[in-house]
Amino acid sequence: QVQLVESGGGLVQPGGSLRLSCAASGSILSINTMAWHRQAPGKQRELVAQITIADNTEYADSVKGRFTISRDNAKNTVYLQMHDLKPEDTAVYYCRFKVATSDSGYRNYWGQGTQVTVSS
Repeated sequence: QVQLVESGGGLVQPGGSLRLSCAASGSILSINTMAWHRQAPGKQRELVAQITIADNTEYADSVKGRFTISRDNAKNTVYLQMHDLKPEDTAVYYCRFKVATSDSGYRNYWGQGTQVTVSS
């Protein structure tokens, strides 16, 4: 089994910054893609950013230039540094890892979600 634990969410004023972390543990052989998604009330879950094992990154247009995704493979951890936060960034943020274990090939695992609220 693989577990993902997120941290770093909270309440921040517009223009502020937050850093999210997501660490994986369990019977992990390899982690391919690491990603962050978010879901605002009444909206579908959307991809925010992802990073491949080769460190190639992709961002949603709405966060380009403000958010940076990075990974620490030694710690099985992904980070999302968020700057210049806007009220429309308010959502529950979920991490997703594409993981290969000793029991199976690559499959997606999700974190439990962390709330980010941007409000004055």
